[in-house]
Amino acid sequence: MDRLVNTVRPYAWGSTTAIPELLGTAPTGEPQAELWMGAHPGAPSRTERGALNELIAADPVRELGEPAVEKFGPRLPFLLKLLAAGAPLSLQVHPDLEQAKAGYAAEEAAGIPVDAPHRMYKDANHKPELICALTPFDGLCGFRAPAEAADLIAALGVDSLKPYVDLLHAHPEEAALREVLTALLTADREEMAHTVAEAAAAADRLGGDHAAFASLAHHYPGDPGVIAAMLLNRVRLQPGEALYLGAGVPHAYLDGLGVEIMANSDNVLRCGLTPKHVDVPELLRIVRFEPNESAVLRPEASSSGEEVYETPIDEFRLSRFVRAEGAAPTDVTAATPQILLAVAGRPRAGELVLGPGESVFVPAGEATALTGAGTVFRATVVA
Repeated sequence: MDRLVNTVRPYAWGSTTAIPELLGTAPTGEPQAELWMGAHPGAPSRTERGALNELIAADPVRELGEPAVEKFGPRLPFLLKLLAAGAPLSLQVHPDLEQAKAGYAAEEAAGIPVDAPHRMYKDANHKPELICALTPFDGLCGFRAPAEAADLIAALGVDSLKPYVDLLHAHPEEAALREVLTALLTADREEMAHTVAEAAAAADRLGGDHAAFASLAHHYPGDPGVIAAMLLNRVRLQPGEALYLGAGVPHAYLDGLGVEIMANSDNVLRCGLTPKHVDVPELLRIVRFEPNESAVLRPEASSSGEEVYETPIDEFRLSRFVRAEGAAPTDVTAATPQILLAVAGRPRAGELVLGPGESVFVPAGEATALTGAGTVFRATVVA
């Protein structure tokens, strides 16, 4: 078992206080957006034996177990994070596995450097993800029913938005959503900036359900993503609740601290709320224009006390243990690799005491038990 030393990513949207408060460290004054736990080459966790990605590459069967290597190859299939949003993230989608492979191959063939600002496919993997709230957590996820979005936009009373309202009342619904998003992202930028400013002022006056969009416009003035965001469901998670995001589902996190787990990929196509590159044709090819209400996930408890967040994919499996003082040890030995992350109390993983925000990597097959009081998240795979 290896105690992990993890890297904080200082993205501009990050909270300056949430991760330091959890870790019990002093804020630096700089944003601390994500704490990465895993073997992603962009910021691999470190151990006393070396960087986790190097340990796995040196002996994948020993570290990951034969079932995981046979199913996913010689790499850790997931990336675990603490995510702390102090400002809205970009509105974005992720490709499915086939799209990711094709997109990566095309950009490689075109000779686009992997760190180029207009590069979208950094790898050939998909990026389904799950976010579990540690604090009240706000986000946008999936398309609203078009008629509902039309009412929300119409209430602003902005004349230049009326054509979009009319389009949203058209049928079929999928075509209406596609046409409106296309129109928003291809509109004249100067005219759209004026429209967004009018919409933001109206949203500020109206408050209520419109207040979040006034806030978006404050962070991203003139960005067409402010209007595009009104097409999406607003989701508010309470601590312990989670949200699963599959391929092609547009989403953006707005505020809060959570545990995030995803397939080990960095493929992102942006829709708005960002100064970064937006490739409209490729985006429209990836987005799934399906209106649906985002389902909030709550963990399902087992007889062992493990509470599992069920998802339809195998690259990751997230669960948690909420342990009381004096509780019997919980055996978490598994034939698959694990990362154990404490978020409350001072539980033990084997002989290692874990404070909030501390984590360990457990190689496949290593005998491990949880003892002591606290809350521990367990990340592993289905193999």
